[in-house]
Amino acid sequence: MLQNNLGPSLRRWRVLNRVKQQALARDLGVSQSKVSRWESGAAEPEGADRLRITQLLRARPETAADRALLELVSNAAGPVHLVCDLTHRLLALSPARAREWHVPVADFLNRPLWRFATQSIRSNEYQLTEHGWFEPFGPDVCFRTERADFAEMTIPDSWIRISRLPLSDGSFARLVREEPHGPATAN
Repeated sequence: MLQNNLGPSLRRWRVLNRVKQQALARDLGVSQSKVSRWESGAAEPEGADRLRITQLLRARPETAADRALLELVSNAAGPVHLVCDLTHRLLALSPARAREWHVPVADFLNRPLWRFATQSIRSNEYQLTEHGWFEPFGPDVCFRTERADFAEMTIPDSWIRISRLPLSDGSFARLVREEPHGPATAN
C-alpha cells in the first residue's frame, strides 16, 4: 500500500458512507484534527492507527453485487484483473490474464501484486492524485507499461487502463485491463 493513497481514500470512504470526521475520530480513538491531517496529506497514520484504517478501507467484496463483479471479471474474454485499490490485493482475474501468469491463480488471490509493478506502473501510481483518481467521479487512467518477466508472471508491453470501482461497503476495487487504443486515450 502506498503512503500517499491512504488520506484521500479515507476521506472518500468517509464521505461516501456519510461519516463525519468527529465520529470516525471517536471510533478510531484519535482526535478529529488528526483525521483531518491524514485526509489532507499533512500527516500519515502510523502503527496501530494505520492498521485500523487499512482494515477499514480494504476492499471486501461481500454483497451479491460485489460478487457479481468478481464473476464478470473471472469470466471476461480479455486480459483483465481486479485488485483492492488501496492494498493491491488480487480479488479476481480473467482466464486470459491467468494465462500470462506462470503459477496457479490460488497462489495470488488475496495477496498484494505490488511487488510485480513495473517502473511505469509505480510512476503512474504516484501520480494518481494529479489525475483526479480520488475525486468522487475520478477518471480512468491509461498509461504504457513495459514488459517485465517474473518467475510468477509476465507483464506484457502494453497500454493499461485502470478504473476505480466502488464496492458496496464504500471501499474501492481497481479494474486493470489492456487498452487497445493506446495513446489516443492515454492521460
